[in-house]
Formats: sequence, structure tokens, C-alpha cells
Amino acid sequence: MDLLEKIKLRAKKANRTIVLPESFDERTLRAADIVLENAYAKIILLGNPKTIFEDAKKFGLKNINKAKIVNPLDNPKIDEYANLMTKLRKRKGMTKKVARELLKNPLFLATIIVKAGDANGEVAGASNSTGDVLRPAFQYVKTAPGISVVSGAFFMFLKDKNFGENGLIIFADCAVSPNPTAKKLAEIAVSTGKTARTIAGFEPRIAMLSFSTMGSAKHNLVDKVKEATRIAKTIAPDMQIDGEMQADAAIIGSIGKRKAPDSSIAGKANILIFPDLQSGNIAYKLVQRLAGAEAIGPVLQGMAAPINDLSRGCSVSDIVNLIAITANQAN
Repeated sequence: MDLLEKIKLRAKKANRTIVLPESFDERTLRAADIVLENAYAKIILLGNPKTIFEDAKKFGLKNINKAKIVNPLDNPKIDEYANLMTKLRKRKGMTKKVARELLKNPLFLATIIVKAGDANGEVAGASNSTGDVLRPAFQYVKTAPGISVVSGAFFMFLKDKNFGENGLIIFADCAVSPNPTAKKLAEIAVSTGKTARTIAGFEPRIAMLSFSTMGSAKHNLVDKVKEATRIAKTIAPDMQIDGEMQADAAIIGSIGKRKAPDSSIAGKANILIFPDLQSGNIAYKLVQRLAGAEAIGPVLQGMAAPINDLSRGCSVSDIVNLIAITANQAN
């Protein structure tokens, strides 16, 4: 059984509830149908019930009637949710009137449904930008205790099983933080190590990437990665973390031995931490498109509840997989 099947099996056993605010997107509706058919999670769909059932019939979907459907424009719990929003953002000037208007937006409603405990997680982003998905999440769900930065990890399933952990390498941050400080980069590394343990079930071997390997180049960008490595080792002394190192030194054994002979991670990394969002996002898309890797994510790390953002280029299977991963996070 491969890792994705294990994740889906654990999701099925967990029986969590995931809210999907983009019921108008055909891919989301088809993914919901598959999830419901296989019982990977219970589903809440946000949208007009009449439209949802008409679309389900048009697409030949047989399981959408198993979902709970909440209409943002006719929601019986709107006062309860508006009161919660007002309480949480009172210092920011939130009023019940404004909250009621915001709750007509499916992205805000989905976040409040999670915050209120009526769902265990949310998956969105097939038709909305990362910023639009995360804005209500940052405002109402916020970060987990002790975490100052949210990051996005991609599970990269490679055809060549010699890389990473039997072909799986986790990339981070590829979705959220444009230019993290050394401290935040360290937190991203540790959060990704925890993701590897809780979702993928393997021990992390974390490479902190740079254009330098163990002092081969001098620059303040290199210094940031060095400092992040030092901080990460302090935060998580039980994790294998090393750097700074170039990507080839991190994943290819012969090059790792030559460039970083004293490193226990060089050539064997199963987690790659990129120094900024530009490099991480570019790298995952290149590996996905040129190497034919299956990219699952981004899995958001550091949130107080699992709210995950899809790429707008995602497939139906991508959405199904991320729902299963979100159910695992919630568990």
C-alpha cells in the first residue's frame, strides 16, 4: 500500500468533517462525490442547494446527496456565527452587521464553520487566490500556539524512488511566506518535520537549501540560512537538520559526500527547505511539470486548525488527496 492509500485509509477511520466553499467549481464537486463515495470524510458544501444538485445531475454524480449543504445566503446559524466573529474581532471594530455581510462570502463562512467546531477542516483555492483563502483563516483561526509563521508544504511524489523517502520529498515553503527571517525559516523547517511525522509517517532528514554548501560561498543570503539552521536545531534537537547546502548536495549521494562529507543528511534529504517563497514555488512547479512528479498540496502548516489551499491549476484527484490529508491533520 502506497503512502496516499495509507493517508486515505487513516482519513476514512478518522471520519472527520471537511467544509468545501467552492461548490460552484466542477472539480470540487467531482472531488466531493469521490470523497463521499469512499467515505474519506464527511463533507459540508457551501452554495445554493438547487444549483448544487442541478450540477451534480449534469455531471452524473451520485453521492452529493450525502453532503450537508449550507447556503451562505440562507444560513440558519448566521446569528450564532456573526456573534462569534464579533467577539473575536471586536477590538478591530467588527460589528454584527458587518459580520453578517462577510458570512455571505463562502470563504469567510467556511472559516467560521471550522472555528465554531462545526467542521474539522477546510479545503479551498481551486477557484480563489491563496490570499483570499488565507485572509479569513489568519483573522479567525490564527496560528497554533508557539508558531509565528504559516507555511505551505508540497508532497512531491517522484517517479524515481531513489530520491527522498522512497520517491517522496517534501518541499517548503512553496505557498505563503515571501521572505521569511532566519527565525521564521527555522520554524518552517521544524513545522515541516512535524508534517512528515504526522502525515507521511517518516523521520525527517531536513536540508536547509542555499546556493552555498557549508561555506562554499559568502553572502548575507547564505548567512540567513546558516542562522536558520542553527535556530532550527535548537528548537528541535530531536530532528535531523543540516545546512546550508545546495540542492544537488542535499539529494544526490555522491555529490553530498563530496561537498558535505561530514553531514549525515547530505545526499539523503527527504525534506527540502527553500530560503524564500520565490525559489520554493518555482522549484515545485518545475519538478511537477518537467519531472512528472505528483504534487500534493500545499498543506498549510502552523494554523490552529487545518485549512488548506489548493493551486488553481489543481485536478480532481489533487482535491481528493488534499481532503484526505486535511482529515489526517484534523485527527
